[in-house]
Amino acid sequence: MKKLLAIVIVLLVAVLMKMTVPDKQAHKEAMMEAVKEFVEEEVEDKFGDNVLSNLGQNVVVKTIELALNSKLKMHDYLVLNTTYVRLKGEEQMLSLGMFGHVFTFDKEMLREKLEESLKAKEEAANEKEAAKMNARELKKLQKEQRKREKELEKEQKRREKELAKEQKRKEKEARKAQKEKEREARKKAKEA
Repeated sequence: MKKLLAIVIVLLVAVLMKMTVPDKQAHKEAMMEAVKEFVEEEVEDKFGDNVLSNLGQNVVVKTIELALNSKLKMHDYLVLNTTYVRLKGEEQMLSLGMFGHVFTFDKEMLREKLEESLKAKEEAANEKEAAKMNARELKKLQKEQRKREKELEKEQKRREKELAKEQKRKEKEARKAQKEKEREARKKAKEA
């Protein structure tokens, strides 16, 4: 009799759980409440209570809500369900629903995920900046290389001109020496 009673109770609890499993909308609403609380606390701690902080708070909440609407997926396990989003190829569980209630992530987990996201964005920005700097350095090095090549070209042309001038000067001196020899030879021929 006790076994039968235990089985009936387990079945009743399972049926009750199945009937009270929250839907996806209940998960979204519970998560948005948690997000709103978190954002309110963060904004108040960092910026105080003013119009701009309230406006920024609303923008953040709406952005997260849009992201949840498009990225939120649900696993249904008949007596309970979970929601998750896929980040970096991994499923991140956001909430657990059972007995008509949705248990959401805690604020520390949300803070960690936001910090991870900000850190990832910062690292990506740093990598992009480093790539830009490397590109600038490469351009600078290429420009310097072209400048050196032009200077070498100019130096080569200058040397060629000097060699050509030296060659002409030597030829001129050789002709002059030849003419001088011819004159002396004629002079000796006349004297003889």
